[in-house]
Amino acid sequence: MGRNIIKVSPAETAGKGQEHNYFWTIFNQKCPQCRKGELFKVKNPYRLKTLFDMYDNCPVCGQRTEIEPGFYYGTSYVSYALTVAFSASTFVAWWVLIGLSTEDNRIFWWLGINGAFMVLLQPYLMRLSRVMWLSFFVKYDDNWKLQSKEKQECSDQRYLTR
Repeated sequence: MGRNIIKVSPAETAGKGQEHNYFWTIFNQKCPQCRKGELFKVKNPYRLKTLFDMYDNCPVCGQRTEIEPGFYYGTSYVSYALTVAFSASTFVAWWVLIGLSTEDNRIFWWLGINGAFMVLLQPYLMRLSRVMWLSFFVKYDDNWKLQSKEKQECSDQRYLTR
């Protein structure tokens, strides 16, 4: 007896049933609720004029990106922690690979190179800290599609009763 085999192209299955993990979501700057929608209008963080241009709501699930006025003031703490962690890790790597000495100026080379990296990575780290801060307060939800429909129906009913 023969089986019916249905061939499905990879393009048809792309994004179906594949949920990304937390770290992928953070580093690719996706919505923490649905893990699919873009948070920033321009993907390139090095276009400095549009560095902080975010959608008001996630284009996929409708999650608000600014939960309350002044919500992103807390990102300064996250950004500080990221820069300290990066600097500490480069310091340890420098110490292990090159070494430190009071006899020469290797520490000043590390300071200069680390400072240059900090300046170059700052736009990305600022966006990364925004995404991390938002993900502290908005959790991933498997049922975001159902809940977004319920929210839409609820807001439609409020609009009709006015």
